[in-house]
Amino acid sequence: MNLRTPLGDEVLDLRAGDRVTLSGKVYTARDEAHERMRREGIPFDPRGAAVYHCGPVVAGERILAAGPTTSARMNAFTGFLLEAGVRAIIGKGGMSPAVRELLRGRAVYLAFTGGCAVLAASRMRLSGVYYPDLGMAEAVWAIELDHLPLVVGMDAHGADLFAEVGEKAKLQFRRLSKSTEKEPA
Repeated sequence: MNLRTPLGDEVLDLRAGDRVTLSGKVYTARDEAHERMRREGIPFDPRGAAVYHCGPVVAGERILAAGPTTSARMNAFTGFLLEAGVRAIIGKGGMSPAVRELLRGRAVYLAFTGGCAVLAASRMRLSGVYYPDLGMAEAVWAIELDHLPLVVGMDAHGADLFAEVGEKAKLQFRRLSKSTEKEPA
C-alpha cells in the first residue's frame, strides 16, 4: 500500500507485517526534540503527521544519511504526540507494550531497517528545520519522502511483530535448552 501524509483513517486498516511505502512530509525527532516538544509545544501540525525517530546527517540542503534510531528510547514521549494527532511513528526495534496500547484505534508504528541510512536518504528531500540550536542529530527536520519502504511493526489493533518474534525466540530457546540438557556429555 502507498501511504501519503497527512495520514488519516487508512492507517487503521493496516496490519502488522504489511509492507507499505510512505510519501509526503515527515518530521524527525529524537530524545531532546521530544522533550522540548512536550515542554514547549509541537512546532508543526501534528494532525495526520508521521514522526521519524532519526538524527539525519545533513550537509547544506542535502540529507546524506537518515537511518532510524532505537525507538524504545522514546516510549515515554509517545503519548502526547498521539494525543495531538500523529498517525505514524517510524523507527527501529519496536516500542513498549504501553505504546502498543496507545496506538490502538489511532496510529501505527512503521519499521525501517537499521543500517540502511543511505537508502533512506535517497528517498528524501530536506524542506525545513525546527530547533536547530539542538544540533544536527537532535533538531526536528522536516523531510519530504518519496516512497520510503516500511513494514508495519505495530498496528492500530494491538498486533506487534516485535513481541511476536520475541515470544517465538523465547520458545525456541526453551526447546533448545531442553534438548541440550538431555544430551549426554
